[in-house]
Amino acid sequence: MARTSLECANSLPGIPLSVLSVPMENKYKCQQCLQVLRKPVQAQCGHRFCVHCFKQLTSSGPKPCEACRQEEIYEEPISILNGKEAFPDNAAGREIASLPARCLNQGCNWTGSIKEYEAQHEGQCDLERVQCEACKTSILLSDQPRHNERECEARTLNCKYCKMTFNFKEIKAHDEICLKFPLQCKDCGKKKIPREKFNDHSRTCAKSKSACPFSEVGCKFVVENGKLSEHEHSSTMEHLRLLLPMVMSVGRVRAEATGPGEWQEDSGLGLYRAPEEGVSMDAGAAAFTPSVDLEKKVNALQNIVCVLNREVERSTVTLEAFSHQHRLDQEKIEDLSNKVRQLERTLNIRDLQLSETEHLLRELQFCTYDGIFVWKVSDFSRRRQDAVAGRTPAMFSPAFYSSKYGYKMCLRLYLNGDGTGRGTHLSLFFVVMRGRYDALLKWPFSQKVTLMLLDQNNREHIIDAFRPDVTSTSFQRPISEMNIASGCPLFCPLAKLAGKSPYLRDDTIFIKAIVDLTGL
Repeated sequence: MARTSLECANSLPGIPLSVLSVPMENKYKCQQCLQVLRKPVQAQCGHRFCVHCFKQLTSSGPKPCEACRQEEIYEEPISILNGKEAFPDNAAGREIASLPARCLNQGCNWTGSIKEYEAQHEGQCDLERVQCEACKTSILLSDQPRHNERECEARTLNCKYCKMTFNFKEIKAHDEICLKFPLQCKDCGKKKIPREKFNDHSRTCAKSKSACPFSEVGCKFVVENGKLSEHEHSSTMEHLRLLLPMVMSVGRVRAEATGPGEWQEDSGLGLYRAPEEGVSMDAGAAAFTPSVDLEKKVNALQNIVCVLNREVERSTVTLEAFSHQHRLDQEKIEDLSNKVRQLERTLNIRDLQLSETEHLLRELQFCTYDGIFVWKVSDFSRRRQDAVAGRTPAMFSPAFYSSKYGYKMCLRLYLNGDGTGRGTHLSLFFVVMRGRYDALLKWPFSQKVTLMLLDQNNREHIIDAFRPDVTSTSFQRPISEMNIASGCPLFCPLAKLAGKSPYLRDDTIFIKAIVDLTGL
């Protein structure tokens, strides 16, 4: 019987047993990996295998079926596993695909069939833990993009200055030696100077300071590059004075090094003077003693310079470490400053919202919706002093309404009078305000308004009433927060509030406004 060859790219071993939501029947188990069959194939002996497992078993040639041996039904050639003698078991595949399944990952509540698990959920669950290929850390699949981009210690980054690729751990160290890294000249303030050109800039920077070239002989001046020629010209005598001792010491050393047998001037003739008789060879050798001493001094100075160089190198490394830490601290400080500024902005917005809420609460606390409003003005004496001094000449009452969806109104009170009543009368005015439902109301405002200063003995109230002038802008539909106030500048003489006035008790007065609602 002809068999179909098994071709399945990217095949996987069996599905874990724990994926099944029901106990597994033995016929659905792979005889090799002992898991749930994935893309089952059936050998000629009748046993089933995953296509992945079967290809591994027969990759090096035909193999005897171990399941047949365990069941003691081994029979050649039927029990010989051969890739050419097996076929896909589609019937078993359909049965397995319909079995109920669940996700193994902790916290995932996915359920479905084996078919749906393989097609839609396996390897795609956000709660599945995978290993990062770079740093080998175990992470959630949903966190993999963020981990690869921001958190992985082994990720590679490109230097934004020289474009070379580095490991994340090495990129900061690279910044310390990157030839393209931008530096700032501390002397002239120029920024974004590549490190490779910084030394050239330092030599040519007019503001850069350096030691005088004669510092080796004792000149202590440190001058700007642009003023170096001026310093050399003005200090020529000083530099010569510093050079003189050194030149003289070199001359003495050469004179001391001069020994017998040299050309010397004698009686004006250039003759060779031989060593005097009796001078031993030891005296000639002693003539070289100053040269030996000078060589020893040079060697000693070279050793000192080497030691100092090592100290400078150690100090440089330490300084670079401190500089690096300082930059990190500055970055943290900047981040914290940004967060503080953001919190301050948020706090200001909250304060504004709270202020608006408090204002609305106060308005609702004293608000009425029947056209009748009683205004209690306490602390009268202090408020009147503020009005007389001009600090607070006028005060507004809370808003009140003719109905819930009616006209919005308020009162304006001048405790030291206004206009013709300034300094002699209490002035009281009526104000039409812009409301939410003005578009539904009749304009201009034409309702009769009655204003009263209440006698707290309930005997004789001070009353004034008026009908609005419909041609006045004070009673047209408001286009701003409130219209111009209109009312009674000579509402009440201030004399009536002096002494034991029935209108002023406990430093408090009461004002009442009544809007006639007839016709509304």
